[in-house]
Amino acid sequence: MGRIAGRFTRVEPRLRAGRLVLGLLSDLPRKNCWTIAEWAGEASPHGMQHLLCRAVWDADGVRDDVREYVVEHLYDDAAVLVVDETGDVKKGTHTVGVQRQYTGTAGRIENSQVAVYLVYAGMRGHAAVDRELYIPRSWTCDPDRCRAAGLGQDTVFATKPDLARTMIERFLDAGHHVGWVTGDEVYGGNPRLRTALEERGIGYVLAVACSAELGKFRADALVRKVPKRAWQKLSAGPGAKGQRFYDWAVIDLAEAAPGCHQLLIRRNRSTGELAYYRCHSTTPASLATLVRVAGSRWRVEETFQTEKGLAGLDEHQVRRYPSWARWVTVAMLAHAFLAVVRADEHAHRPTPDDLIPLSCSEICRLFIALVVRPVRDAAHRLAWSDWRRRHQARSRTSHYRRQAASQT
Repeated sequence: MGRIAGRFTRVEPRLRAGRLVLGLLSDLPRKNCWTIAEWAGEASPHGMQHLLCRAVWDADGVRDDVREYVVEHLYDDAAVLVVDETGDVKKGTHTVGVQRQYTGTAGRIENSQVAVYLVYAGMRGHAAVDRELYIPRSWTCDPDRCRAAGLGQDTVFATKPDLARTMIERFLDAGHHVGWVTGDEVYGGNPRLRTALEERGIGYVLAVACSAELGKFRADALVRKVPKRAWQKLSAGPGAKGQRFYDWAVIDLAEAAPGCHQLLIRRNRSTGELAYYRCHSTTPASLATLVRVAGSRWRVEETFQTEKGLAGLDEHQVRRYPSWARWVTVAMLAHAFLAVVRADEHAHRPTPDDLIPLSCSEICRLFIALVVRPVRDAAHRLAWSDWRRRHQARSRTSHYRRQAASQT
């Protein structure tokens, strides 16, 4: 919390923000101003509500501090920026940015609020470093509605790729460098985003639809020209059930723009399902490099899962934009803390062979039980932590053996 102390004009909101972070990391079944205030020992939820609504502090400044904290501790020369959106299902029409729209959280069109996040993903770990709320046209065309929700008078409609471009440029303008950006079809199908990345000399591996036009041919027409010998079995990185192996192929594209333009194709080894990625790099990139970048996109799903499951990212009960920005920024800070502790533990304390490495979930559990609210039976808690990790290690080993046997 010392890193963000300068973003608060008074000590009271700074101390309460610290209690909010700890409350978000707690094991409360539901995290909102009421439950966190009670957990923190406050007499009423009014203080937490004041922190989110009216207290004077710089949420965008804290966001920048989170970015610097993540890059400093998770820095990786081969790090990838991942852009993706996630939605929160809402009721009513007054919550900022809400409307009936598709959200992957529900897997269908729902009354929801959608935000775009930028995730820094490297070998040491991954965490969100920026956020932008998607404001639909139904809002930007109604100035009174925007004003009531705390949005500025100059709020204009911006697509999700536009928001992604804003965050990427903010990351680069802060003096950081990254070689690659990846994202799904929402971003791969946007020419303005691709052009902006090319102009900044940033490589990208962005998913596109099978109907994407690549010169004279569609993506699904080009794949039929790939000879059998061109397919290679490569891992897209480790997943919950071991390495994620697919068949991959790459086709060079003839483009007038400078740089190397390629189409990366992924084929599921079981179902034959195909996925397509439009790629660009300033210098020729190997197939293994493109596959590594494409595989980094799964890191954003892990980030959302952890931020929502452990840090209450989606449990806010606020309507106005300033309150939303403050809540999600503090949740990003809480998750970044877990990601950094996990990375440091893996780097400085090698994990015994019979245990799985410490996860963010286990770190969160131990942090609250042993540091925030120390318990008398600390040895008992540590013993149970070791038992869980040993049991998970045995389960993982058994799964890997079955996986290897099925592939031979």
